[in-house]
Amino acid sequence: MTGESHTAEFGTAPDLMGVGMSIIVPEDAVAVSGGPEGGEAQSTGGALKQFTRVFLEHKLAVISLVLLILIILFCWLGPVFYHTNQTNQELALLNPENASPGTAGHPLGTTATGFDELGRLMYGGQTSLIVGLLSAFIATLVGVAYGAVAGFFGRWLDAIMMRIVDIVLSIPVLFLLIALVTIFHSSEPLLIIVIAGVSWLVPARLVRGETLSLRTREYVQAVRAMGGRGGRIIGRHIIPNAVGTIVVFATFQVATSILLLAALGFLGFGIPAPGTDWGTMLSTAVNAAGNGWWWEFYPAGIMIILVVVCFNFIGDAMRDALEVRTQRR
Repeated sequence: MTGESHTAEFGTAPDLMGVGMSIIVPEDAVAVSGGPEGGEAQSTGGALKQFTRVFLEHKLAVISLVLLILIILFCWLGPVFYHTNQTNQELALLNPENASPGTAGHPLGTTATGFDELGRLMYGGQTSLIVGLLSAFIATLVGVAYGAVAGFFGRWLDAIMMRIVDIVLSIPVLFLLIALVTIFHSSEPLLIIVIAGVSWLVPARLVRGETLSLRTREYVQAVRAMGGRGGRIIGRHIIPNAVGTIVVFATFQVATSILLLAALGFLGFGIPAPGTDWGTMLSTAVNAAGNGWWWEFYPAGIMIILVVVCFNFIGDAMRDALEVRTQRR
């Protein structure tokens, strides 16, 4: 092969250390190495950027989030533009009862007591979402604190605290809810407390398991060696590192709380009249479904299904986004 052919096939590197040495490097090898651009080592950005990227990969979760926002706007902004009476039973009786959709001034008809069905759907949705969100928030706070303390200190304290959880878990949830609501006067604050009171047990066990694993990590042992107190370690190191489990549970618990409220309302232990929730609307519309008055039954049922499914899809996406082991790289 001639010198000219060598020049055509290979590139010559610059002199090294000024001694006139030359290194012959194939040009295609230089192209493969790629320099500073390209390559497989790419930054995934900050934690928030990575969370958003993984979450947006779940198309059903994105659709569910948009749909959930629309439902919230429907429940709270809807009454601003669509004015109906939902609190005065005497005025409601002036409306036609069981009116079909399309009746003058009633796009979704009326209920058996004369309330406008569309306005009732908005009014009941406010109660269902408030009870679901607040009870899930309270249950998560109590469960996280309880489980973190039990798991961190361990030994006899952990044994006693977990046996209490096991005893309460052995009681049927619906039976306990009905008993508490029957003993005390049913109201929205009571339902929030009661539902939260039977829902903190699951996060307590989950966080306790996470804490048992995290308390043996090097950084926790280092804080202990430096004289860090248990409360500071739990608040600054244990709970923040279990945030993935906590957030995912809270998301699913909202859906569970809404279903529990719907079950209580369907059994007649929901919000007392003239207040309502979606479960109570289903309970009062049982006979209506058999009489062919479908508009009194299906809208509330569809809203419960949509909200629960939306929170479940969002919870699945958040679990994948927060749990590093399940992220697709």
